[in-house]
Amino acid sequence: MDRLREILRRIDGHGYRAYREVLGTYRAGEMELRVDHVQGDPFAEPSRLALRVPLHRTWVPAELAGTPLRRVALGDLVTRIFHRALEAVPGGGADGGLQVEVPGQEVLPRSSCVVDGEALELRFRAGLPADGRRVLGDLAWEMLGGAVPAAAIRSLAPGMDLAGRARRHVEALEDAAAARAALRPRGLVAFVAQGSILPRRSGVDPRPLERGAVPFGPIPGSLRVVLDLPHQGAVEGLGIPAGVTVIVGGGYHGKSTLLAALALGVYDHVPGDGRELVVTDGDAVTVRAEDGRRVEALDISPFARSLPGGRSVRAFSTPDASGSTSQAAAIVEALEVGARVLLVDEDTSATNFMIRDARMQRLVDRADEPIVPLLDQVRGLHERRGVSTVLVAGGSGDWLDVADTVIQMREFRPLDVTAAAREVCAALPAARACEGDWRGLDAAPRRVLPRSFDPRRGARAEAVRSRGLRTLLFGEEEVDLAGVEQLVTPAQTRFIGDVLLHIHGHLTDGQRDVRGLVEAALDAYREGGFDRLARVRVGDRAAARVFEIAAAINRLRSLAVAPEA
Repeated sequence: MDRLREILRRIDGHGYRAYREVLGTYRAGEMELRVDHVQGDPFAEPSRLALRVPLHRTWVPAELAGTPLRRVALGDLVTRIFHRALEAVPGGGADGGLQVEVPGQEVLPRSSCVVDGEALELRFRAGLPADGRRVLGDLAWEMLGGAVPAAAIRSLAPGMDLAGRARRHVEALEDAAAARAALRPRGLVAFVAQGSILPRRSGVDPRPLERGAVPFGPIPGSLRVVLDLPHQGAVEGLGIPAGVTVIVGGGYHGKSTLLAALALGVYDHVPGDGRELVVTDGDAVTVRAEDGRRVEALDISPFARSLPGGRSVRAFSTPDASGSTSQAAAIVEALEVGARVLLVDEDTSATNFMIRDARMQRLVDRADEPIVPLLDQVRGLHERRGVSTVLVAGGSGDWLDVADTVIQMREFRPLDVTAAAREVCAALPAARACEGDWRGLDAAPRRVLPRSFDPRRGARAEAVRSRGLRTLLFGEEEVDLAGVEQLVTPAQTRFIGDVLLHIHGHLTDGQRDVRGLVEAALDAYREGGFDRLARVRVGDRAAARVFEIAAAINRLRSLAVAPEA
C-alpha cells in the first residue's frame, strides 16, 4: 500500500491515462487490494478492483463456506454488508466513486463476492477522481488507501457480530432448496408456506408490502402439504399439484400476485422477503404474448393448423409476430429447452390464443381460424408431454373443464373450489367444441448457424453490454428482453451477454441446437466461474437460467437455423 501511495503522488496532475500505472496487487498485512482494470477516462465505465481477505481474518465461520449453496448465501450477505459500508464512508455509495453490485430480493450466484476455502474476495467498481482529465492523486489515495480499507473493516472485521445473521441467511437457502427438492417426489410443482407475504410495495419496489399485507393462508385441507425442512422442521403450506391448475377470483383478490410469486419461486429469497418458502419447480417458465418479436423457423403446429398465404407452421418465421403466434412460439421455445411447468396469466396473453368461445366458433368457421387455442391443448401438454400449467383465469369459465385443480383467491386467501367448479361444469355444460388434438413436437432440433452470433459493432470486434434489465446490446443488435419476465437483475442480463459472446467464440460449429449451445456455455461457467465466460475478472454478474438465456438467443434478429433436411 505504501507503493500505491507513492505511485499516486507521482502521477498527481498527470493525464488521466497515467492511472494505468496502478494496475496490480497491493498488500496491507494479509489483505490484498487488486486493481484489475483502469478506466480510460473519467467518463468511461468505472475501474474494476477487488479486496481479498483470508477467511481466518474475518468474522465468517469456516463452516458457513463449506458447500456451494452456503458460499452463494454467504457471498450474497457479504455483498449486502459491503454495499452499506461503502455508503457509510466518504466517496462511497451509488452516487459516489465506489460501487458494488447491489443484490435485490433474490439470492443468486454472484461474482461480487467470491468465497473459496481459504479467502473471501469482494469485487467492486471505482470512479477514480479527476480534475477534468487530470489525475487527482491525493483524492485517489483517500479513496483507495482510506475509504476502501475502512469499508472492508466495517464489513469483515473479526469482532463484528454477524455470524448469527449469516447462519440465518444460510439456513433460509438450505430450507428453500430442501423444499424445492421435495416438490417432484410429492407430485407438486410449487409450494407456498402458510404465512408468506406475497404482495410487494409497488411495481418498481419488490420489497414486501409492510402495511396491509395479508399473510397467505389459512391453507385448505385438500391442498395442505407439510414439508420437513432441515432447519425449520415441519412447515405447512399450499401444495400445487402437477397437472392443470386454474387460479380464479375477483379483481384485486390476489390471483396475479400469487402467480408472480410462483414465477419468482424458481429463485431463493433473502430472509425477511416474505417469500422465503414460496418455491417452484426450477423448470417453470412464464409465457406471455409479445407482439412484434422475431420468430425463426419454429414448429408451432400444435397451436396453428395453417396460416394465410401458405406460410409454414412447421418452420414458422416472422420478423413481427402477432400476439397469438408470439405466445405459441414462447411455449414451444420453452419446451425446446426443457420446461416442465408453464405459468400463464390471462392479463398478459393473447385472447384468441387462449380460447375461442362457442359464439365465436359459430360465427368464424374452424377452417377460417388457424390458431388452436391453448385451452384445447393444455391437457395434451400434461398427459402426453408431462408439462404442467398454472394459469390465472378471470374471464372465461371454460377453463374449468380442463382443470385438475381450481384455486380461488379471496382477499389474498386461497380456497380449493375444485369440487364446486365441477358442479358448475355439470350444471352449465360448455357449448363450445374442442379444437385441439395434441400431436406433440416431432420436428428435428433447430441447428443454430454460426452467423447468428455477431458481436461486431463498427470498428469494435466485440461490443456487448446491457442497458438496464430488459435490453442487451450485442454487436449491432438491440435484444429486447421485456417479455422475459423471470429476469430479476441487470447482472443476469450482463451474464447472458457473456454467454452469447462465449458461444460466438467457442461453440458455433453449426451442429448444436439452442439447448445444446446454452448447456455447453453453462458447463464452461460451472467449470471456470463467471470470469471464464467474461474472460476478465468481473464483479457485476449473476447467474441466469437456461430458459432466460435461450429466450435471448431466440430474440436475436440475426438468429439463423439450418434448413430441414
